[in-house]
Amino acid sequence: MEDYIITGMAAENQVRFFAATTKNMVETAREKHNLSPIASAALGRLMTAGAMMGAMCKNDDDVITLQMQGAGPMKGITVTANAKADVKGYVEVPDVLLPPNAVGKLDVGGAIGEGFLRVIKDIGLKEPYVGQIELVTGEVAEDLTYYFATSEQIPTSVALGVLMNKENTVRQAGGFIVQLMPFAEEKTIASLEEKLAQFSSITSCLDEGKAPEDIIAMLFDDYEITAKLETRFHCNCSKEYVAKALISVGKKELKQMIADGEDIEVNCHFCNSHYKYNIDDLNKLLAAAI
Repeated sequence: MEDYIITGMAAENQVRFFAATTKNMVETAREKHNLSPIASAALGRLMTAGAMMGAMCKNDDDVITLQMQGAGPMKGITVTANAKADVKGYVEVPDVLLPPNAVGKLDVGGAIGEGFLRVIKDIGLKEPYVGQIELVTGEVAEDLTYYFATSEQIPTSVALGVLMNKENTVRQAGGFIVQLMPFAEEKTIASLEEKLAQFSSITSCLDEGKAPEDIIAMLFDDYEITAKLETRFHCNCSKEYVAKALISVGKKELKQMIADGEDIEVNCHFCNSHYKYNIDDLNKLLAAAI
């Protein structure tokens, strides 16, 4: 199944929803970063959320960044998504391993530990919007639910999941975000709460062969899908892009690199690509530097 997101309205436009299947995206991230099962689950959940939050953006140039920083052994996760639902991300410690949590699941919360979630929205204003909360559980979905309620004052339910195979490949990944409109009626809220309480899990539904459309149908009796868009792991780095970053460090630093007489290699955190520059390359960058 291809990775995609559906967006729409439900319950006579009292609720808006986003639902996604992201197995290929998360598997690509796992391969690029050689992630452990816990790191795959953590990054996969945040990337899935980032994809759906990117789909919320109104302008093509809008970019959203999600950062989780904690005291646990994984330390942190960073994800960036755009309005086209192109997503990239990385974890600071990709090979972290922990025993299962109390319910026998991958202990994402324990891997992240106490810390904070930061949401940065670059939506064309003079300064990006930044919202920050303390982590509630570190399990990602609960933290984003709390973020929407406190920082954006939008009653929201977030479900995210990544299911791993025994050989450490991604079996299923996906999620949904459901948000109440300000005029939502009590009966609509009660019905949704009841359906959510009965909902098993994203990964179990996906593993049964259900698509995002089927999952939304489990939550609402009446709904309208307004858009469907592809989502993917995509990094916009390139040797030319990195060269611009090297130029920006200034002539003094470039001269020092050249004086060292050795080729340099720059690694992209987001996609783990490596770019090499020899002395001739560095001299050209120096000539282009201001």
